[in-house]
Amino acid sequence: MNGTNDLNKLDRLDLNLFRVFDTVYRERNLTHAAEILCLSQSAVSHAIGRLRANLGDPLFVREGQGVVPTPLADRLWPDVTEALTLFRQAVLRHHRFEPARDLKQVTVAMNDKLEPSILPVMAKKLHETISNLQIASIRLDRHNLRADLVAGRIDLAIDVAQTTAPDISHTLLMKDEFAVVCRENRQISTEDYLAAKHVTVSSRRTGRSLEEYGLSRLGIEREVVMRCQYYEAACRLVAQSDLLLTMPLHQATTINATLGNAVLPIPLPLSGIELHLYWYKQREIDPANQWLRGELINMFNVT
Repeated sequence: MNGTNDLNKLDRLDLNLFRVFDTVYRERNLTHAAEILCLSQSAVSHAIGRLRANLGDPLFVREGQGVVPTPLADRLWPDVTEALTLFRQAVLRHHRFEPARDLKQVTVAMNDKLEPSILPVMAKKLHETISNLQIASIRLDRHNLRADLVAGRIDLAIDVAQTTAPDISHTLLMKDEFAVVCRENRQISTEDYLAAKHVTVSSRRTGRSLEEYGLSRLGIEREVVMRCQYYEAACRLVAQSDLLLTMPLHQATTINATLGNAVLPIPLPLSGIELHLYWYKQREIDPANQWLRGELINMFNVT
């Protein structure tokens, strides 16, 4: 672009086009970008077309099922994303956040096995500050986790530690040890554990359950005769049999409080699990997201 006429074009340029540019650059796919922006694919294509006309560059070229940025797009993107962040900060700086006034609904994704032990604690704590807050706990979809966070379909996610995309942040939320659930309150030795028959829990059709990954690293194999989708069902099976169930201690204590099962120490050096809190990095400066993250971290006393 050259000359005064080109500068005048930029002065009249719709700044929303740069938000579309930023999203397409991150996603490398017009369909995914449209979903995140809540626009039609044709609207996204039209916006990129307008930006191309003003900048005199294709910006993105098709490759396979997506698009790749041109050299100019690569040079533009760091400045564009920084500018968008500054716009967000400018708006938020002049808005004093008050949870009871400004936060109406929260959506948190978590594994449905975590919900019985985490959701009641979370709801009680949040409702102490915002009595009429609408809380939605939805099933975690790991395959679409990033897309759900970026699009704002969920505010936060709670899951075991995992590798994430660069624009997804996470922090330790809580640690939990494994315990053994048994019908009778008795001591269980390593020999007892290995000689027993076991029930395990996994939502996947095949493959190892959570504790079996740790046991395999110890070179331990056990006899699993039942496989369930949910811990509550497995605990009920334990209550009417001699089966043993290995599960996270926090959940075991919650679920078995009314079932009468004993929750016992596991007689093996099995590493516990870490649960992490996940969020979209660009929302780190959002006061509502900041407040919500802080409340969840504090309620589980992570240091």
